[in-house]
Amino acid sequence: MVDWIPIVFVTFKVLVLGTGMFFAIKWHYDQGKKGKEKRAVLRAGGKVAVVFVLSLLSLGLVTFVLSRKLGLDLTSP
Repeated sequence: MVDWIPIVFVTFKVLVLGTGMFFAIKWHYDQGKKGKEKRAVLRAGGKVAVVFVLSLLSLGLVTFVLSRKLGLDLTSP
């Protein structure tokens, strides 16, 4: 029974993320066809990318600080 858990969870994750990506791409494509400026879509995409990178960096920093506080050895071998 335990052997099936990763298969089910990974399959579910792929289906959910794939469906979400499909509808996100479809929505952006439909918005572009409505005649909106492509510049606004690119600007919005750039803002999302910047927010994602900043949140990724802050999560890495928080993880590093927390691991140092807990006394984990972070040196390379």
